[in-house]
Amino acid sequence: MATDRGKVWLGVAAIIENTNGEWLLVKKTYGGLKGAWSLPAGFVQQAETVTTAVIREVKEETGVACEVKGLIGFRSGVIMNDISDNMAIFYCQPVEENPAIHIQEREIAEACWLTPSLILENEHTSIMLKEMAQEHVKQHIHPIIEGVNPGDVFGYSEYHLFFKK
Repeated sequence: MATDRGKVWLGVAAIIENTNGEWLLVKKTYGGLKGAWSLPAGFVQQAETVTTAVIREVKEETGVACEVKGLIGFRSGVIMNDISDNMAIFYCQPVEENPAIHIQEREIAEACWLTPSLILENEHTSIMLKEMAQEHVKQHIHPIIEGVNPGDVFGYSEYHLFFKK
């Protein structure tokens, strides 16, 4: 479904790591990442937190249910001096130990589990993914801090903080 996002975009992406140390990757069927290995990703929708959005996007694109363990980082850029393009990148783990992958064929051409070393060797890996595969991402996780109420005056129905301890 096409949606007018305006000129400020907020997206989410996830490194989903299984017990073998492999990351869940996708190849998109469209856009600038068409044919390149990248992370499951998408846009935050109205009335969604970034954590809700990333869980939804991973499930929609790959069929894998995951849980957010923390925030790895944030990517921000401006497209053609016009659109603010921002993305929160999360560290997640699958809910099941060996989940089956079921791709959303309209958006995803292929999905698989790869180790960071194989990600670095693969010629079809996106630039951002190669950068992340070089890092030890677990050292960079900012865990979710739950149960904080910034004040009833704001009327938050859901609220999360992310800080590295």
